[in-house]
Amino acid sequence: MKQNFSRRDFLKVAGVGLGAMAFRPFKLERYYDALYAPKRLPQFPASEIIGRMTGLTDVRDRPSSNPLQAVEVGKLYDDNLIEWGREVIGNAVGLTNQKFLEVPGGYVWASRVQPTRNLPNTPITEIPAGAPGFWAEVTVPYVDLTLEGPVVSSWLQSLNQYNFPPRVYYGQVIWIDQVRQANGFVEYRWNEAPGRGYGPGDIFWLDGAGVKVLTEEDVAPISPDVDPNEKKIVVNLTYQTMSCFEGNNEVFFCRVSSGAIFDAYGAPTDSYSTPVGDLNTHWKILSLNMSGGGSASGYSTPAVPWSTVIHGDGIAIHGAFWHNDFGERRSHGCINVRPEEAKWIFRWTTPYISLAQSEARMTWPEHGTTVSVTELKV
Repeated sequence: MKQNFSRRDFLKVAGVGLGAMAFRPFKLERYYDALYAPKRLPQFPASEIIGRMTGLTDVRDRPSSNPLQAVEVGKLYDDNLIEWGREVIGNAVGLTNQKFLEVPGGYVWASRVQPTRNLPNTPITEIPAGAPGFWAEVTVPYVDLTLEGPVVSSWLQSLNQYNFPPRVYYGQVIWIDQVRQANGFVEYRWNEAPGRGYGPGDIFWLDGAGVKVLTEEDVAPISPDVDPNEKKIVVNLTYQTMSCFEGNNEVFFCRVSSGAIFDAYGAPTDSYSTPVGDLNTHWKILSLNMSGGGSASGYSTPAVPWSTVIHGDGIAIHGAFWHNDFGERRSHGCINVRPEEAKWIFRWTTPYISLAQSEARMTWPEHGTTVSVTELKV
């Protein structure tokens, strides 16, 4: 029998402080007014781990995606927040990740939920002396943005099309070039202009409490005393795993999401496949705007954190904040890992970089850490 997933249950799941977007879009004129209005951090759910929905997701009465085993009792939408409760193994048909999260009234598939934390910060009140700005990491589920100037990027144009508020999310790394106290609280200006993150030029203000000012300690090399030639990464595309070795010792392991092998219409394709063979780290940058594709299937993602490029000018190991689907192929060729895992890899691999550098490139025959990407043929 289908259960009634009430509005009261939904509010328990969604948490306090979510805007009107959780239930209905703004009218267009209200949306543009809101786009330029100053915004404080909302009140987030009071749990150690907060789940952020990364797409429209069914809530089912049992932990299963099989309609013969579980029925839909509700829906959760992009950026709805849930308290990260009990994890159970269920039946996600045909997929690797079988974890579901228990929520009031039912269960949601864990791959659609980004695990985040609410770690607000005490903002600094001015740019450090002599510095052009500083790098900062988002430490709360999301921070609403206030636009300065015109809409520039295709990313923001797409949000405008759907009347969805622009935000930065837990784990993203952004460049701050101004600080002000004009609205009763400290605001930072995020500038993703060319030369700082290689972005298209959108400029936003945000509540400074939502981001942590990065220090040199945050990018300090991991195991710098180990011979760089003894460090090696092995990526197994068949099993969607990554292992980091120092000599014969595995020192780090995680699941990944590599390049998809099917296009948007379900047809086989090599255009989004991850290259195989012995690759090398040769370009590292704290934050990078990633975009590609055409008008029908294009994408544009700002502030992709901890990017370690291993092939050409774009195939990288990097943090992915837009899904929790690690173990499945779903990228445009890059190797997706969780932001905190990407940060570890960024610090462990060569070339090492300082915060002041923000990026480093190497030219052949120079190269950094070897990344051996393999795939078993079946």
